[in-house]
Amino acid sequence: MARDSLTSRRDMLYLFVCGAAFVTDARQSVANEAHIEKLIEEGHAHGTISQRIDFISAALRGTRYLGYTLIGGPRQTEVFVARDDGFDCVTYCETVLAAAIAHNIGEFETTLREIRYHNGIVTWRERNHYFFEWGEHNVENKVCKPVMMDGSVELDKTVYWHKELGKRHFAMQVIPYAVFLARKSELMNGDIVGFVTHRPDLDYFHVGFVIFGPNGELLLRHAAKSHHRVLDERMDRFIAINGVGYVTLLRPQEPLNAA
Repeated sequence: MARDSLTSRRDMLYLFVCGAAFVTDARQSVANEAHIEKLIEEGHAHGTISQRIDFISAALRGTRYLGYTLIGGPRQTEVFVARDDGFDCVTYCETVLAAAIAHNIGEFETTLREIRYHNGIVTWRERNHYFFEWGEHNVENKVCKPVMMDGSVELDKTVYWHKELGKRHFAMQVIPYAVFLARKSELMNGDIVGFVTHRPDLDYFHVGFVIFGPNGELLLRHAAKSHHRVLDERMDRFIAINGVGYVTLLRPQEPLNAA
């Protein structure tokens, strides 16, 4: 496992915070609907949303890492993008989460809009560019709930990576990595873990799913730029290699209208 270079890590930070920029071929913006529908249908045979996320996210392992999949900007019309042939860390989580919630392709697209955009409004300024706001908005809409642990601390961040958005101040409840690793009994498959960055102008540098391996080992399932694909990694190894200090956790919730 090769550690990301500083350059590639900065690229991923920019991708993560800005939600990715543009692609030139809009024909690439539509998901393989038959594949997504099959995952939705098969996923709902697996019971709880935690089990569905585990199944759907596992089915997408091996999918290539692909940056710059979203279309839009401060002076460019936002285009809703749904695809399953390549992901960055955020679009992977969004796609899996939407597929685990939805019962059909129409619900999938609606849910993906609501997860990616504040109030589901497809404009660049309503896109959840910072993951802190992604989390806040997806708690507001009851897609997720925050998970706290004893030993959590408050961390103040003033982010200004994206100049067009201006400075934003976040008071974040974060979990020290040692607490997180020591309390894995409080975790569930499909929990969304966000890795807080040391950079002063950003909030997070990466995100993925908590997964338990066949022998109970704690894994990170994520779209990794360093590995060029979606894969599972040992969580403790990822934390050590990347010098993680703090994480946050979100737990996906069953939709209110679940059958």
